[in-house]
Amino acid sequence: MDKNSRQANRLTDITLLAVSSLTIMVGCILLPGLPLIATQLGISSDPGWLITMPSLGVILFGPAAGKLMQKVGAYNALCVGLALYGLIGMAGFLFKDSLFIHVDRLLLGAATAVVMASGTALIAHFYQGQERLQMIAKQGMSIEVGGVIFLAVAGLLTAQAWFWPFYLYAIAWLILVMVVLYVPAMTGLEKTQIDTAEVRVSREQRWVLALALISMLIFFITTITLPVQLHQSGVSEITAGFYLAFISFMAVIGAFFMPKIVERLQERSTLIAAYSLYGIAQILFAFTNSWFTLILAAIAMGMGFGLSIPLVNHITIELSDSSIRNTQLAYLSMAIFSGQFLSSVLAEMIDDHLTLYLCTTFLAFITAITLIAMRGLRFRA
Repeated sequence: MDKNSRQANRLTDITLLAVSSLTIMVGCILLPGLPLIATQLGISSDPGWLITMPSLGVILFGPAAGKLMQKVGAYNALCVGLALYGLIGMAGFLFKDSLFIHVDRLLLGAATAVVMASGTALIAHFYQGQERLQMIAKQGMSIEVGGVIFLAVAGLLTAQAWFWPFYLYAIAWLILVMVVLYVPAMTGLEKTQIDTAEVRVSREQRWVLALALISMLIFFITTITLPVQLHQSGVSEITAGFYLAFISFMAVIGAFFMPKIVERLQERSTLIAAYSLYGIAQILFAFTNSWFTLILAAIAMGMGFGLSIPLVNHITIELSDSSIRNTQLAYLSMAIFSGQFLSSVLAEMIDDHLTLYLCTTFLAFITAITLIAMRGLRFRA
């Protein structure tokens, strides 16, 4: 354990994991009351853009987030990102013009890009080796647990007033205080190194970006379409909510066991297992007609996410020289949110759930097969 690792204590762990939970919060807190919120904001004709626009913001402003981290360092960038995240997020209900509303959500995505990339960069800075892999696994768990908690709290707040969920974005300011108190500031030397580095994306890193995009594409297509499919099958909203929470719980379990699985199987085989599980889940969702198969699909779906997203985070860190790690993590944020954005686009293009699930089944299995065939691919620096 090096000097930087010794600096990280339990409060540092909690703070950095809390930062990670904000990445899924950006859109999910409006989901429980989306129809009502969209109506009150005057954009009921296309409410889905309230959820999708932050993802587009991450994609568009990802390079700018990387440059900000290069210029001021990950620690200072995180502080700026958290301050803007809370301000822009809460301001969302103040606008009555659709253009300003969408611009606000787009800029919220920009703040999210900074928060996501800089938070992971700090984890990479303070932790090494197996300790880092464990922390990345906890990061994946915190994202899913945060999603469950924020969805539940947002639903309760929406029942009180349509605009109350927007106040949840102020949690970013509380986390900012925690960062100042409990996270050691990074050194100026690292900023100088990052400024002078030339960024090169290796073959393995391009694969990691593609795998991140595919994972989020499959996961969010399921998240978008499942509630509708369950409703059409006569499942109540409460039961559907518990079912989606069960998928998130299985993702937490997958992320928990990911380091042990990687230790036994190595990165490539673990990713093959993850995308195979995704394929099994999608084929079950396509043809399911019982709760037994739905439960099996939920287990496979959650485990696929828990094994893939935390692992691509870890691989990105391992493959990136410290001088260019901030930029590489910004690229990863863009890839992850590109998957979210494309899932909404595909769901709009393909109305038939069977066809959509068959497409994602093919995508998952072809990804697993390609990883099997590419024996020369090594996800180690």
